[in-house]
Amino acid sequence: MIRRLGLAALASLVFAQVASAQTNLNVFVSPQQQPQLMRKAFDAYEAAHPGVKITIQSGGTTSELQAAYLNTVMSAKDSNLDIFLLDIVRPAQFAAANWTVPLNDQVGDAAALMKTYLPAYADADQVDGKLVALPAFADAMFLYYRKDLLEKYNVAVPKTWAEAAAAAKKIQEGEHNPDLQGVNFQGAPIEGTVCTFLLPYWSQGKNLVKDGALTWDKPAALKSFAVWKGMVDSGAAPRNSAEIITEQTRKDFQAGKSVFAVLWSYGWAQFQGPDSAVKDKVGVAVLPSVDGGQPVSCIGGWQWGVSAYSTHKKESIDLIRYMSSMDVSRQLAVEGSLMPVFPSLYQDPAVLKATPWFANALPVVTAAKSRPVTARYNEVSDIIRTSTNAVLAGSVGAEEAASQMEARLRRVLR
Repeated sequence: MIRRLGLAALASLVFAQVASAQTNLNVFVSPQQQPQLMRKAFDAYEAAHPGVKITIQSGGTTSELQAAYLNTVMSAKDSNLDIFLLDIVRPAQFAAANWTVPLNDQVGDAAALMKTYLPAYADADQVDGKLVALPAFADAMFLYYRKDLLEKYNVAVPKTWAEAAAAAKKIQEGEHNPDLQGVNFQGAPIEGTVCTFLLPYWSQGKNLVKDGALTWDKPAALKSFAVWKGMVDSGAAPRNSAEIITEQTRKDFQAGKSVFAVLWSYGWAQFQGPDSAVKDKVGVAVLPSVDGGQPVSCIGGWQWGVSAYSTHKKESIDLIRYMSSMDVSRQLAVEGSLMPVFPSLYQDPAVLKATPWFANALPVVTAAKSRPVTARYNEVSDIIRTSTNAVLAGSVGAEEAASQMEARLRRVLR
């Protein structure tokens, strides 16, 4: 047989047999989710599983762009995508559309497994009794601040948004730098702006949605608009806040252009990098509250889901179980300051050495509030972010925006 085939033909036959035995998994990871870190974890998995090859697909710099891409892929029942990362607000939507593989029968005791994670992610990933995703990394919003500038002007870390605005103005005036921003936050019509609106709203003790029903409070909504629009009008926040996306907030603060930044946890690793203008000058604090209110953060985080149209479901489930493990969670925390999904890791020596402020982060991420959980979240998100953006841009007044927001939300959540 060998003589008839010849060495070249035999090598070709062996290569074809090996190739046919290899499983190729395509995983969607956006640029915002540090694909270089995910690649390291995937490389380790490939080394332990020689028959598996993992390819990263990437795109979309915001949550809604990523969701739009995945919606298109899943609506087309495209089998070329096996695994994807979902924002914490998406599992219920994808489960309702039957786009994710239920994992209950694949992970042993699902209830026991999910108790090992932070409660918010266990709740988000279980829909109508079905486990539809596994936690990847946690997140919440924090207030980053310039330690050096606050010390220079003897300014305390602000406890309220009014204090943050006043501190920003004092430092801006003292620095005599017209390009120095005060409080940088997201105001473009993106997912982060949903949190922008909700932070002062929640701080007043109000909920927007409870048990799927709208619990609207117009005075609270008007106060939320007033917090942010007041900063823009006074110059305590950038005049172009209506155009700022999450990555712009990160880039501006990292370049030394902002006194304060309202941002997710991933910013810390970037701020400590060799190309950062604020390396060793950054502090992190709980987000301020409205006057007389309670501090609250907006919970984020990402979940691993397996496509219902994947032709490699078993291999995909095996991979996401690995990617949602404690070892990988620790790696992402140490190397990328991505918040762990396991409570015990907030006291892990390796994690705290890399990101010391995580020692105080567990109560924040545990108490952080979730954006409305509903299968119609896309519509709810669109209403909140476009209305908030219009107020910040000055194209719609706060009274009109609040009335329109309420009417639109009632139509969606009736």
